[in-house]
Amino acid sequence: MEYKEWIAIWLENYVKISVKPRTYEKYKSICESKIIPQLGNIRLNDLTPQLLQKHIAALSACLAPSTVNVAVTVMQLSLKAAVRQGLLLSSPATSVQRPKAAQNRVKCFSSQEQSKIESYILSRKKPYLCGILISLYTGLRIGELLALEWGDIDLKRGLLSVNKTCYYGKTAQGEYARIVGEPKTGSGMRIIPLPAQIVMLMKQMKKSALSIYVIEWHGKPVKMRSYQALFHSILRQIGLPVRGFHTLRHTFATRAIECGMDVRTLADILGHKDPKITLQIYAHSLMGHKCAMMNKLVKYCGLNISDD
Repeated sequence: MEYKEWIAIWLENYVKISVKPRTYEKYKSICESKIIPQLGNIRLNDLTPQLLQKHIAALSACLAPSTVNVAVTVMQLSLKAAVRQGLLLSSPATSVQRPKAAQNRVKCFSSQEQSKIESYILSRKKPYLCGILISLYTGLRIGELLALEWGDIDLKRGLLSVNKTCYYGKTAQGEYARIVGEPKTGSGMRIIPLPAQIVMLMKQMKKSALSIYVIEWHGKPVKMRSYQALFHSILRQIGLPVRGFHTLRHTFATRAIECGMDVRTLADILGHKDPKITLQIYAHSLMGHKCAMMNKLVKYCGLNISDD
């Protein structure tokens, strides 16, 4: 059996029934564009670790490490499944080496830039713009924000339930449409306590709500690309560098660390499964907090050394 034949069987009978539609589409796209053109015509028994490593090296020369790593994951999963089905004695992908992904330092808005964004949103008094403030003070991803319904919010207790996200992809009928589903991971399901000021803001928003969705446009849910474009337009208008909507999430996390929030609590609010993930992403922000705590320790102990 050729590798492309097994990939088709694996995708349809194993992947499709066990992962979310978005993951299935991602794996299928990777197979069609990054694996089958080069390896599809090779028989399963002729695949070797050396052959796969050579292909990974070729992909690494022209693609981002994150994309190549997804391709490696797909190869490993598909060939491991072939072993379980008795089509291979062992997987040739087990020992392949992944490209090392550089840890990019996350970007966030400074306190002054954040103030400019907040002042602009509040001065416009348009409810659909307030999603930007909600993300700034909850760390919600854009998909989680745009899938948020009023039924997910307890304004009396000041609690927000994250239980779904939205994205645009292919439906079961093959049509490109807005899809609402569960968060990417189990830890993405979470309860976020809302600051009192955000509760007040959302109470005002609900008075004029025309939809079950918190962020809506004339009673209809807002498209992700449209909201991202709107955010970029606002940044240009107030003279700030254009950054992705996800920068709001990074800004929330950075401010939380700066004001002394512990990493365990922050990880829970962000929906990170392990606080180690939070530590890795926001290590640069924690350094400033660590320095402040060290100086606070010296003041507390009363150590006094003069310059002369």
